[in-house]
Parts: sequence; structure tokens; C-alpha cells
Amino acid sequence: MILTIDVGNTNIKVAVFKQVNLIEKFVFQKNELKNNFKNILKKYSNCTNAVLSSVGKLDETDILWLKSHLNLLEISHDSAFPFKNLYGSPKTLGVDRMVLAAGAVLLYPNQNTLIIDAGTCVTYDFVTNKNEYLGGAISPGLRLRYESLHNYTAKLPLLLKKSPENFIGNTTEEAIHSGVVNGLCNEIEGFVSQYSVKNEQFTIILTGGDANFLANRLKSVIFADENFLLKSLQQLYTYSLQND
Repeated sequence: MILTIDVGNTNIKVAVFKQVNLIEKFVFQKNELKNNFKNILKKYSNCTNAVLSSVGKLDETDILWLKSHLNLLEISHDSAFPFKNLYGSPKTLGVDRMVLAAGAVLLYPNQNTLIIDAGTCVTYDFVTNKNEYLGGAISPGLRLRYESLHNYTAKLPLLLKKSPENFIGNTTEEAIHSGVVNGLCNEIEGFVSQYSVKNEQFTIILTGGDANFLANRLKSVIFADENFLLKSLQQLYTYSLQND
């Protein structure tokens, strides 16, 4: 068994894998790390190996604590990846985006793949059927869009995400929901349309915390899997052992 650990901007996500099967998933805040891991390791006492990728800052004391309890593999820019990185500034590319690209290559081999990660930010990453990572785009996620409308205006309220009842919002709240949710959906459809101009056939993977919320509102044929990064970490762990 193995633990896959995704340290994001907002939360830490942990999955327990038995071979390629995801057994259980945990989500908690960074300040709850030790207590939650104590409970996880108590429940899964035979789980001694772990792989971690981090886009959010994790205290060095927490890393040392994890290493004292687990055989921890930290994914970094220097790790082995199953693709050729053609990004213009590879050292600035987020490790989470590299893990997603690796998952696309390992789980969907020899396919053009667009991975859309709808979390705090929305990232778009494209991998070719020749295992070449080309790059993509970054834009604000749903939460950031709601917060920016509230923080940078005088009177607009801060709302929680909600599927708009109508395309035309007839109250301020409904107008915000329509603008934020429909705006992001139209953005995603627009990116998919742009990629399809040069690539007639490609697989679209939608992941991240807002994946399931958005999936039913999109017209494009996609694979919605909010756990794709955790699954990609499991695949990359095996790949790393084989290519160390």
C-alpha cells in the first residue's frame, strides 16, 4: 500500500492506494497535518511508503515529521518524468502540473491529452501523443472569481458557488452566479475549441475540487475525475522506482 499526498494552495489531499486501487481519500487543512496522519497511519499501519507533490508551502518541520514516519518520495523538478518538457521556463512550471502531465502519459499512453485542473486556479496542460509537454494556460478558479468580485468592488457580496438557475440573472446574486459559473464554463469550452483547431482528436481530462460541479455544465466530451492528480502520483511513484 502507498499514500499519495497532494499539498495544494488550500488543502492537503491524501489517498490510500492498494496497487492501482484508491481505497480511501482524506482532505484536511495544513495545520491539521500531524493529527490526521497519525489517524491515517493508525488505520493503515502496513502503509509505510508515500509520494508527495506540493504547490502550497509546507513547513519543513512537517516534511521532517512525515519522513520520520514514512518512506517519503518528494516529487520535484529533478524527478524522473515520462515526457519531454518543452515548456519555455521549465523551472517555473508547477510540480502539480508536471504530475498531471505524467499521469496523462502513463494512464492515457500515445494520446493527445488536455488536462484541465479546476481548483484554486484553473490550469490547462497539453501533452502530445509523442509524450511532449507543450504548456497551457492559468486562470482564476471559481473561488477566486467570487472573491475578486467582492474584494475589488464596493458593494458586491461574497457568495459561495452555486449553479445559476438562469443564464440571465435577475438579481445581483443570480447575476454573479451566472457570470462566474457560466463565465468559467465558456472559458473552458473556448479553450477546448482552440485546441481542436490544431488537434482533431484529443482526450480531455477534467480534475480538481470543482471538477464534478462543472462537468455537467460542459458540452465537451470529457473524463471528469477529481482524483486524477492523486492517481497520477501513484503512477509516477511506480515510474520513479523503475527509472531511478
